[in-house]
Amino acid sequence: MSAAVIDLPALSYEDAPDAHEAHRRIARARRTAAVAQGAHGLELLTYEVVHAALRDPRMCVPRGLGLEAQGITSGQLWDRAVTSLLGLDGEDHGRLRRLVCKAFTPRSVKRLERTITGIITGLVEPLLPVGRCEVVEDVARPYPVPVIAELLGAPSEDSKLFSGWADDVFKLFGWNVAEDEPLILASWGELDDYIDGMVADRRTSLSDDLISELIRAEDDGDRLTIEELRMLAAGILMAGTDTTRNQLAAAVDVLCDHPDQWELLAEHPELAMNAVEELMRFYPVVFGTMRMTTEDVEYAGVPIAAGTFVLCNTAGANRDPAVYDEPDTLDITRRAAAPMQTFGAGPHYCLGANLARRELAEALAVMAGQMRNLRRAAPATWKPVVGVTGPASVPIEFDVR
Repeated sequence: MSAAVIDLPALSYEDAPDAHEAHRRIARARRTAAVAQGAHGLELLTYEVVHAALRDPRMCVPRGLGLEAQGITSGQLWDRAVTSLLGLDGEDHGRLRRLVCKAFTPRSVKRLERTITGIITGLVEPLLPVGRCEVVEDVARPYPVPVIAELLGAPSEDSKLFSGWADDVFKLFGWNVAEDEPLILASWGELDDYIDGMVADRRTSLSDDLISELIRAEDDGDRLTIEELRMLAAGILMAGTDTTRNQLAAAVDVLCDHPDQWELLAEHPELAMNAVEELMRFYPVVFGTMRMTTEDVEYAGVPIAAGTFVLCNTAGANRDPAVYDEPDTLDITRRAAAPMQTFGAGPHYCLGANLARRELAEALAVMAGQMRNLRRAAPATWKPVVGVTGPASVPIEFDVR
């Protein structure tokens, strides 16, 4: 029996005018069933089902990161996608993960704390005399790339290079890959050349940056090849840039509607990490995680055949009333709640989660500490709710504390 035989609710939210409407549509479908028929395949909607599926060894990342759905099944871009850390499963993924984990330690993140504070302070302070800004362009967009450059060990003046490469290579996760392929490959090649230069330099003089840590990384005599070093550096740049940019802009956008929460954060900056957890639960910029079934499975009574594309709708899981009290309420003091699923789970849990949390927490604490009476100067606009979404613009006004 296939899932198509069962009467599943239809779910469409990619054309929603904003994230709030997307969440309303998901909630309507979730009230009907734990599994829905989405725009690109089946979507799992409840916390219990998503939590289980993300940890299920019978679920793998779609080969080529979904490029097959766009008619791309070979060529340079395909080869890069299937050999990336995100695109691997099983022992190949486990091997690289074990090696990278040795470099992505809490010590690496702690080393960046002063850098993170300096970067966000340098972006916010020039805005204070004006009393207004556009959050995406003035703060969120330029914020994460210098942090990633510092993490990798690149000079701060090369941040603009990294920003351009990140913009281009991240198009791999869009729905116009065939058109963007030449640009993606050109920028990826330039990034490879840059990383090669860094690796050659570090091999003669190891430092405490991530490139040096990746060179040192060893697991029972196993080490990373130069191809794997290049791939991981590109993956770290992509994973650490677009999601953080969009999540910060989304957080400020929704906090404009919750001035009490903004003031609470200003008065209690120690709440910043808890606020990040709640904001990523309530208003995430990644709505789901792609999976493919490797054998027949069944979730919430719905049989799903092997080889079926499935979206684990983490946004739906994050607002499941069976797990969260008042799930449609933003509360940065929320305690003892189930972990939000936005960073994924299982073997593919986001390696950079701790760094992303630290960046977002510091940015929100600095902004709330300097800006009071936060309000929109004009309505925010959102990009389509697909892939990594988020505000296209958030114009705000504020008073200086």
